[in-house]
Amino acid sequence: MSQLRKSETAIQRDVSASPSSSPIRGEGIGGLDRLLSAVSPVVARVLDDALAGKDVTAAAGETLLGSSGLDMMATLLAADTLRRQRVGDVVTYVVNRNVNFTNVCIKGCGFCAFSRDFRQEEGYFLPTEEILRRVREAWDLGATEVCVQAGLPPKMEGDLYIKLCRAIKEAVPGIHIHGFSPEEVLYGAVRSQCTVREYLTELQAAGVGSLPGTSAEVLDQEMRDRISPGRITVKQWVEVITTAHALGIRTTSTVMFGHAETSRHVAEHLALIRSIQQDTGGFTEFVPLSFVHTEAPMFLQKTVPGIRPGPTGVEVLKVHAVSRIMLNNWIPNLQSSWVKEGPRMAQVLLNAGVNDLGGTLINESISTSAGAGWGQLVRPQEFRKLIREADRVPAERSTLYKLRHVFEAGDDPMEPLDQVTDKPEERFGTYHKLVKSEKFRYSHPRNGDAPKSPK
Repeated sequence: MSQLRKSETAIQRDVSASPSSSPIRGEGIGGLDRLLSAVSPVVARVLDDALAGKDVTAAAGETLLGSSGLDMMATLLAADTLRRQRVGDVVTYVVNRNVNFTNVCIKGCGFCAFSRDFRQEEGYFLPTEEILRRVREAWDLGATEVCVQAGLPPKMEGDLYIKLCRAIKEAVPGIHIHGFSPEEVLYGAVRSQCTVREYLTELQAAGVGSLPGTSAEVLDQEMRDRISPGRITVKQWVEVITTAHALGIRTTSTVMFGHAETSRHVAEHLALIRSIQQDTGGFTEFVPLSFVHTEAPMFLQKTVPGIRPGPTGVEVLKVHAVSRIMLNNWIPNLQSSWVKEGPRMAQVLLNAGVNDLGGTLINESISTSAGAGWGQLVRPQEFRKLIREADRVPAERSTLYKLRHVFEAGDDPMEPLDQVTDKPEERFGTYHKLVKSEKFRYSHPRNGDAPKSPK
C-alpha cells in the first residue's frame, strides 16, 4: 500500500495546517499510516500491484469485489488515485439523444421490460420521418450524437439499419450515429444473409460512426443461458465487437450486474474486455450498468433462481472501482450511468474511478420501462453543476472522446438544451406515452405487412 499511503500522506499534509481538521486527531500522519496498514495483506498486495501499473488478475479482481470495511475503502481510494493519474480531474459528458425506434422484439430476455411481442397492444414502430424529425430536433438543440437502438422486429428487412443510417446522414450530415448493438448487427446480418463483416462494412459506409457495446450483460455463457436464453452468445458478441474494431469502428463496452451473477462472473467479464482491448484497442469506454429489477420479467416471475433486486449501493461502488483498477491501463474512460444510478450516485462514483457521466439522452426508454425513475434528460448545465460540486472540471466531449469544450471556473453558458425548462417530457415524449399512442402503433406482420426500409 506504499503508493496509496504516499498519495494520502500528501492529502493529509494539505489539511494539517489546522490541527482540528486532522481525520485522526492528535495522531497526524503516523495515525493515517497505521490506519492504512490495517488493510488486509491480500488486498494490500493487489492494490500495490495496480498502483505500480500492473494488470491485476480476474482472481484478484474477485477478491476486491468481495472486500468490505477498510479493504473496500482502500479499493475505492486506489481507483480514484488511478483515475487521477490516468485522466486527471476533467469529467466529460456528451450532448446526445436516444432514438429507440421500436420496442417490438423476437427475443424474450428475462431482464428486459422494454420489448413487446408483435401481438401485444403496446408495440410501437417509429416511421423514418419521425426518426428524422427527432434527429433534426436534437441537432438544433446542440446534440452531436444520436444513439440508435431498438428491438428486433420479426420479418425485418435486412437492410433496414443500413438505409436508416443513410437517411439520417442525408438529413443531418454532421451528426454522429452511435448505433446498433452487437445483437442488432447480428440480426441484420442474418436477415440480409451475409457475414457480420459484410454487414458492418455496409453500416460503416452508410454512416455508422460507432457501436454501443450493449447486449453484453455478463459474458459468461452459462449465465446468459439462464437470464436470456436465445440471446447473442458470448462467441458471437466477441465476433461482432472484434470485427467492428478491425474495420476501424470504435465501440463502447458494458456489464450488467446485480441480478444473479457472482463476483467471479464480473471479474472474468472485466478480464475478457481487457483482453479484447489489448488485441484491438477499439473500446472507447467501459460502462457498468446496474440491473433495474422493478418491471423485469425474470424478477417479477422469479424464473431465475437466486435473482436479486438489483445491486446494493456498496456493490455499485465496488464494481465501478474494480472496473477502473482492472481496465485502467487499457481503457482510460469509465462512465457512470445516471439513468441507472441517479444523478447523485453518479456524482458519488466520481470518487470511485469514474471520469465520464454519459449523455444528456433527451429520450430514455429502456431503463425507464424497467422502472428506473430518474427521468429522461440531464441538461448540460446540470452536468456541469454535478461535476463542479465534486471538485472536478467539466468538459463536453464527442462520442469518441475528443474534448469539444473544457469549462473553466465561471464558464457556464446557457445552451439550447438548457433552455428547455418546462415539462420536457411533453416536448420530447416519453416511453410510457409512446406505448399508449395509436399514432405509431406497430402493424402486425401478417401477409407480409412488416417494417419496411426507408426509401
